[in-house]
Amino acid sequence: MGYKRVIMNIQKTALYEYHKSLGAKFVSFAGYQMPVQYTSGIVEEHRLTRSKAGLFDVSHMGQLFIEEDPDLVELLEKIIPIDLKNIKLNQSKYSFLTNENGGIYDDLIVTKIKTGFNVILNAACKQNDYKIIKDALGDKFKIKLNQDLSLIALQGPQAAEILESIIKDVSLLKFMNGNYFSYNQNQIYITRSGYTGEDGFEISIPNKEVVSFAKTLVSKGSNPIGLGARDTLRLEAGLCLYGNDINETTTPIEANLKWAISKRRREEGGFSGYTKIKSNINGELSRLRVGIKPLGKVIAREGTKIFSEDKNEIGSITSGTFGPSVNKSIAMGYVKYDFTKPGTKILLEVRGKKHEAIIAELPFYKKNYVR
Repeated sequence: MGYKRVIMNIQKTALYEYHKSLGAKFVSFAGYQMPVQYTSGIVEEHRLTRSKAGLFDVSHMGQLFIEEDPDLVELLEKIIPIDLKNIKLNQSKYSFLTNENGGIYDDLIVTKIKTGFNVILNAACKQNDYKIIKDALGDKFKIKLNQDLSLIALQGPQAAEILESIIKDVSLLKFMNGNYFSYNQNQIYITRSGYTGEDGFEISIPNKEVVSFAKTLVSKGSNPIGLGARDTLRLEAGLCLYGNDINETTTPIEANLKWAISKRRREEGGFSGYTKIKSNINGELSRLRVGIKPLGKVIAREGTKIFSEDKNEIGSITSGTFGPSVNKSIAMGYVKYDFTKPGTKILLEVRGKKHEAIIAELPFYKKNYVR
């Protein structure tokens, strides 16, 4: 069955007016008007997140709730390749929705809560994801794509201290775990997770409360951060951006994400695309996502062609930028499997000229998660 991506008319998050008051510059992203940067600029926002704490509005992403049912896990495991039978209460897992060819409809975060599962979906994919999950589960199950909740992320070495000053005991959470906390007579759900490579938290909070909560976080020392710095931070951390680094034509194994498929599921299968993914695991692999370091100052953007030293085309860049924390150009892309060893010399074609680069290990910047 084929699914078409649905992008709605341009929407605004509940924090839109607050972003405006802070001098944000906006871009259209996945159907939303989102802040790309504030007055200090992308590089400074990046550095503030690494050194202090950054506050991100990620309310454009989908928050899907699936109510518990005795048959739910068995059906969900047919489309999501993690071990949902043994996931612990309040534990979060990174995973995918896979298609029949082993490609990725979307990457997502699944969290087990008392009443079922919360699933965080990419903004551009959320309507499509909802349809895929609904079709797989049928009408028996209660599924809701929440419109009344915002999602914000607080990231950086000071994130725990700042959030603890507002929400007691939140700093006790371990990486990729969450729980309900009380704020202003509301139950909000917080996970210790993020998309920057730093320690941090993602906070699901009612739209009516998010502005006051964000203002409080800023008053305590967090810095508003836009999508521009979010991208440079995640690329330094070697994290994939859906639509660039992974899509419906890339398998999790090609994307170097085998670790995100639970061991039991790798062995037993029983999910969409398993035949292709199993063949990849067994060595039938023609390409692989790798880190790439240009040796000069050139920045290799998405679509840049990659060549071997003898000038045969071997792949292409999927993401590229200047990494402020590593102070050099960095990129990710796919190359033929024979060229994936770190240190392998390659060439990048930028504006008609070929520039030297090497295959590099990921991440470019050491992650600082609290486990």
